[in-house]
Amino acid sequence: MHGLLFADHRAALDTAAACVRDCRTQDVVGWLHTSLHLLAEARLSLGLHEEARAAAEEGLAVAGQFGRRHRETYLRATLATLAALQGDHERCTGLGEAALEHADAHGIGLAAAHALRALGLLDLGAGDAGSALARLEAARDRAGHPVLTAFLLPDLVEAAVRAGQVERAAHAVAVMTRWAGAAQQPAAWALARRCQALTSSGAGAGEHFTAALRLHEEGTAQPFERARTELLYGEWLRRERRRSDARGRLRSALETFEGLGARAWASRARTELQACGETLDPAGRRDELLDRISPQEREVVRLAATGATNRQIAARLFLSPRTVGHHLYRAFPKLGVTTRNDLPLLLDRDR
Repeated sequence: MHGLLFADHRAALDTAAACVRDCRTQDVVGWLHTSLHLLAEARLSLGLHEEARAAAEEGLAVAGQFGRRHRETYLRATLATLAALQGDHERCTGLGEAALEHADAHGIGLAAAHALRALGLLDLGAGDAGSALARLEAARDRAGHPVLTAFLLPDLVEAAVRAGQVERAAHAVAVMTRWAGAAQQPAAWALARRCQALTSSGAGAGEHFTAALRLHEEGTAQPFERARTELLYGEWLRRERRRSDARGRLRSALETFEGLGARAWASRARTELQACGETLDPAGRRDELLDRISPQEREVVRLAATGATNRQIAARLFLSPRTVGHHLYRAFPKLGVTTRNDLPLLLDRDR
């Protein structure tokens, strides 16, 4: 737990993995759900998203078997965070709201904070800074001790700045700076310097961004957070009319987001690249369009593009033909097409 609280992510991973191993070998199943939760959080912090999801889903199943409702709540919040990173609105909202309802009903402030953070991160990725700020401030208030808020404060600072409410970020930046000083980890200082960059102007902002990126390289790899820093730095460079420098940072951020399956964040990086005058290749344009629809709609659209009928798609995805039709009806206007005959060209498929 100490490693997670103070940004020693590799130590947190090693400790959690050892706890899970001991629970399995010594048949201490009653603690397995807690150990799996810590393992999921450690993997998440290191950008091991698929591995984090596997640990969280197993932990949720074990917690359910033992009737550990509070631990289920934490694990749902972790899974909601993973869904938020992917831009999966339906899954994130379902898991996050369920976790928040139980946490509030039983006074579990930290679990409520994690659930609200997931929902706020979803809003932030989608570009709704105002809603993100409201959720993240509520999460901060639920978490309690300042040390327990560090995991969400970088999101709060970004949301406040994007919403044009820089003054609401000032206290969070101060807390992040104190936390980084206590943690004495490059990863912690990288996030603190990014927060300082967002609330600075002129050359000072650029110095904070370059320091943050250097610290990301020195510390334990956190690919998602490093890519977020590159995206924010790229946006700043573009505003400073340094488009060539901006494109390099934005391309790197885009590559990382795509590798992590962070669709909403990849879409933001593409938008910034286009604003820098870069023409996206057809695959980039296709991905940008697909980011507009839900994961379920994407699966339906991909199958429809192969020429499958609604009934065939329904059998493949365990849906009703009517539900398949509804997904296509909702997806077409978002993709800028009018019939399923347009889908093969859009997805670059041979019929």
